[in-house]
Amino acid sequence: MSPSTSLGTFTGSSTGTSADVFPDLTPESAPAGARAAMEGAREKLGHLPAAVARMAASPEALKGFLGANALFERTTLAPLDREVVVMTVVTRNACHVCVAMHTAALSRLEAAPELVEALRTRAPLPDARLEALRRFTLAVMDHLGAVPEQETRAFLSAGHTPRNALEVVLGVGAYTISTYANRLTGAPVDPALQAFAWEEEVA
Repeated sequence: MSPSTSLGTFTGSSTGTSADVFPDLTPESAPAGARAAMEGAREKLGHLPAAVARMAASPEALKGFLGANALFERTTLAPLDREVVVMTVVTRNACHVCVAMHTAALSRLEAAPELVEALRTRAPLPDARLEALRRFTLAVMDHLGAVPEQETRAFLSAGHTPRNALEVVLGVGAYTISTYANRLTGAPVDPALQAFAWEEEVA
């Protein structure tokens, strides 16, 4: 999995259902269909994130997110572009675990500090091409996909392609699964990501 990958995607916040409803499962206690995905996550990350452990209550949800994310990772969007899409979605949806994980991913990509700060605070980005990508991602969410033609053409004029536009939709879909599922389960930020913790609330 690349640095921008996201098992990094799972969300967490102080809200959500209590842990007695969605406990941290292990490969031994989880439904059989989730065990291979959990072991894969643990092998790649060196530990089993709490968000994976909670989403594993539904093997279909866990594998659905991981599969959609794997496809998103194979799109023509560059790694930094993908992170812009993801951070736009997860800050909008107040996905605390996702923001922490993807801030760490941006650090591994050596993204400019001012870009990272803008993404974390939902501010306009200093790079015009990336800002067009951020704005288009917001438009996809705001208009439920029915982006006005003028906004789509502005996205294309900034150097993006029609293929990229549909890839943004894929990223929005993948990270909507993640943020909704993990807000529901109340997954916490893992200790290793505390340095990247984020406390913003839904806009």
